[in-house]
Amino acid sequence: MSSVVLPRIMEIGGGTIINLPKILQSIRSKKPLIVTDKMMVQLGYLDKLQSILQEAGIESDVYADTIPEPTSASIQAGIEKVKSGLFDAVIALGGGSPIDSAKAIAVIGKFGGTINEYRFPRQFNEQGLPVIAIPTTAGTGSECTRFTIITDEKTDEKLLCIGTGFMPVAAIIDYELTISVPARTTADTGIDAMTHAIEAYVSRKANLYSDSQAIAAMKLIGPNLRKVYHNGNNKAAREAMILGSTLAGIAFSNSSVALVHGMSRPIGAFFHVPHGLSNAMLLPAVTRFSLDAAKERYAECARALTFAKLTDSDDVAGEKLLTTLADLNKEFSVPTPEQFGINKTRFFEVVEIMAKQAEASGSPGNNPRIPTIAEMVAIYKQMWN
Repeated sequence: MSSVVLPRIMEIGGGTIINLPKILQSIRSKKPLIVTDKMMVQLGYLDKLQSILQEAGIESDVYADTIPEPTSASIQAGIEKVKSGLFDAVIALGGGSPIDSAKAIAVIGKFGGTINEYRFPRQFNEQGLPVIAIPTTAGTGSECTRFTIITDEKTDEKLLCIGTGFMPVAAIIDYELTISVPARTTADTGIDAMTHAIEAYVSRKANLYSDSQAIAAMKLIGPNLRKVYHNGNNKAAREAMILGSTLAGIAFSNSSVALVHGMSRPIGAFFHVPHGLSNAMLLPAVTRFSLDAAKERYAECARALTFAKLTDSDDVAGEKLLTTLADLNKEFSVPTPEQFGINKTRFFEVVEIMAKQAEASGSPGNNPRIPTIAEMVAIYKQMWN
């Protein structure tokens, strides 16, 4: 049994951003609000978007104050814009943070309340303003998921919000928008996408549909992750990565993420580590912890990612997966928490709280091996060392 939810329209390929007016016309939108961030303004992507709209005679307004790892405060002014009633759609332009911000703005702007009222385990299935998501990283897959994650800055907790109300109506998957992404962000977002595909595949909620998307995603991501890191202008590799990221998003949106994501969110909330980077810090240790509970599944991941040969036994493929994940972190200069600049005393003070927040998110319960609080604390401590 799986109930699949997807964007109604997906435009895929280089240059497809030109189809934005056609999508707006199909959903009868005359006045969209563009939700983006300062980086998209600097890179000229916002200008490009607005000139495409102007040529089609569509007038738009902009909220460009979203931040990385969005908070309830950072989206408030966007919510007020939607509450003014002037807009009939939201266009999300950027990485996962602007897209997550846009989803929350589109829902809360229409239905009111605070982000806390929408948090898991509530399922929110009513349609807010229609969202058209245009990802510029490969990436979070947020353009095709029924999730959004917003931090409650009062408690330093990342709130996971779930429901078809958070699913964009349309997504434009244009790899040309990812060419300018710097190597650090390319690595972080690429590992995030790879983690989505692996976790969707080993999750206890995995199903035939999500499996097919996860395997396809891994086949695109595995052979191209290093290529885009070392040469951002490799168009074929960029195209493979953004499609892989989208398919990985579809996979986990229709199964679930697991322990890496559950433990990653609190690190982001407490220490402002970018989401993909905290995933990368955790992925080798969590995979080692979980491996024996789903050996065949992890072996399949290793083969699909091309980290192991198709003829390798499950044991050999599993070991190659662990080795390659550690090697990738070295190659991509993924810092330890200490190298990132996290204060050791503070880190060890909050490991227990982080483990409890991880458990509350529900994600660790989908892991092949379900951890106790004490086991999560041990993984956090191992991560430090």
